[in-house]
Amino acid sequence: MFPDIYIYISLFFTSFLASTVLPLGSEAYVAYVASIGHSPVLIILIASIGNFLGSLTTYYVGLMGEKTILSRYINEKNEKIAKARNLFNRYGTPVLFFSWLPVIGDVLALFAGMARTDIHKFTLFVFSGKLARYVFIVFFFSA
Repeated sequence: MFPDIYIYISLFFTSFLASTVLPLGSEAYVAYVASIGHSPVLIILIASIGNFLGSLTTYYVGLMGEKTILSRYINEKNEKIAKARNLFNRYGTPVLFFSWLPVIGDVLALFAGMARTDIHKFTLFVFSGKLARYVFIVFFFSA
């Protein structure tokens, strides 16, 4: 059996990678680690931080690649992009709570970067959503 430190390191990287554009999920591994009796608090913190940092990386890709992504894949005039960005910033940031959802969660983080969503709002909604998901998984599978 691996020492605990390796389990927590692999938990961090699995959670991190699952929150990027890679087709990977962390829920099964988090549930497994919880089911074999590791610290629920450490599991929740490590998985939440890793998953949040993965989303932050995706946000940064959207932020830095906005012009390339928009010009290649969206093909809209700047007025429409500005309007979409304003609507997302005004009404859409709470939807980032659901960035933990498979498939669309990564797109939400990417678009949040492209829309230049305030990093404080991004952090609040994304981290709280990911934390809530891992609390549910850990307490469901460690009971």
